[in-house]
Amino acid sequence: MRRHLAASVCCGVVITGSAVACAVLLAHVISGIVTDPASRTVSHWSGALWILVTLWVVRAAAQWLQARLSQRGATAVIAEFNHRVLTTVCALPPPRLAALRDDAAVLATRGLDDLRPYFTRYLPAVLLSGLLTPAAVVVMACYDVRSAVIVLIALPLVPLFMVLIGLVTAERSAASLTAMTTLQSRLLDLIAGIPTLRALGRAEGPAHRISELAAAHRHSTMATLRITFLSALVLELLATLGVALVAVSVGLRLVFGEVELSTALTALLLAPEVFWPLRRVGTEFHAAQDGKTAAEKAFGMLDGAPEPIGGALSVAAGGKTIRLDDVTVDGRDGAAPHRLTADIEPGSVTVLTGPNGAGKSTALQVILGLTKPTSGRVLVAGVNVDDLDLRAWWAQVAWLTQRPALVPGTVRENLELFGAVDDLDEACRTAGFDDVLATLPDGLDTMIGRGGEGLSLGQRQRLGIARVLGSPAPVLLLDEPTSHLDTELEDRVLRAVIERARAGATVVLVGHRERVTAIGDHVVHVGGEVLV
Repeated sequence: MRRHLAASVCCGVVITGSAVACAVLLAHVISGIVTDPASRTVSHWSGALWILVTLWVVRAAAQWLQARLSQRGATAVIAEFNHRVLTTVCALPPPRLAALRDDAAVLATRGLDDLRPYFTRYLPAVLLSGLLTPAAVVVMACYDVRSAVIVLIALPLVPLFMVLIGLVTAERSAASLTAMTTLQSRLLDLIAGIPTLRALGRAEGPAHRISELAAAHRHSTMATLRITFLSALVLELLATLGVALVAVSVGLRLVFGEVELSTALTALLLAPEVFWPLRRVGTEFHAAQDGKTAAEKAFGMLDGAPEPIGGALSVAAGGKTIRLDDVTVDGRDGAAPHRLTADIEPGSVTVLTGPNGAGKSTALQVILGLTKPTSGRVLVAGVNVDDLDLRAWWAQVAWLTQRPALVPGTVRENLELFGAVDDLDEACRTAGFDDVLATLPDGLDTMIGRGGEGLSLGQRQRLGIARVLGSPAPVLLLDEPTSHLDTELEDRVLRAVIERARAGATVVLVGHRERVTAIGDHVVHVGGEVLV
């Protein structure tokens, strides 16, 4: 931003100097041609005309350079802003991330791109108004004080109306961004749920609601555009009246011989240069308002982000006990888990069970360090997870969520997403994913889409299980791994989990069904404090 502003200021100085010089020189040439018949030849004014052409070329080149530098600066700033927003939001605890996901998606995909008019048009206009308007008034006062006084009287009306109109526009822009966020989140949910809706025969159900949201967004946008057009009309009218007052004043004084023609023309040519930057600021304000609203929302996300958790310590988790010591996490519906205490021993399977909403998945997130407990602590080999270097800790953990994290790419890339798998074939066979590979056209090199598109829910679950079971990590956290598997495949996966535990791994398993709890060496009932 500093480099961008410095370059814009330099270009603005060149534009200001050339604009004022052009007005003074052009007034001198015209007055000379009108008052001196002997000088009405091109050769007589060739030097002045070449200077005028040079000044116009310099002004055009400075404006082009300012626009080019503004575009490059805007691209860099928006890219950095996007990176900061995505980095900050993705580092949030899962509950906060779920709450901000839609807003962050809109900002990253569309909202922050609206900052481009702010950097490329509005900001240069503001800088130019701070340079050209005062310079034009000062030069005008040097030639004709009366015209400068008239301009100074009329000039404050422009920013006054700009402020009044801007207050209304800001509200409209905020409403438009809210409507766009709602519409995009609804559309994303609809697209993700289309296969389920089609299976249930209700694919046409949400169409009416989407149409209503689209109409609300359209009405909000049109209301903002109406204000933009009306405000531009008001600003143009004020600027026109200001220039007209100067023209009437110098015209009457020319008639009575109170001012020279060159002085009158100089004041008349400088009058538009006084009002033009302010008119441009008012016009570009509306184009930049959406971006400013998005930026304020992004700054709110960045300022409201919690301090990063984690420290600098590291432990070797293999063969070490993980202790949950009176862990409580406050949520929207109460504490879940509530005062959970358990010792998770290496070489055994620990099953977390309990009613829905009791905090079993949250307990896994606390062990990972993704969620900070409200009270209590998690100790790994006697070291608090809050004091661990989280990246080093995560490198020792294989985590399977209820919906495995799958990215666009090949099946092989998804299997190795969190690190190399020791034996891909054995991992796929253990999870029953070898049967899926046999049906895929390119085997491990088959491309899948976002979230595992191209695979069924059961196949995605098998892919996630294969990735975890093939991992050499000494700690396995499995959140209902067999929820989408048939009985035969469930038994095969559970046997593989037991084998990993007997080989020395620390295994934590979340489950409800009797088949899952039956393999547990330790079964921990997780209860939640539910607020009614």
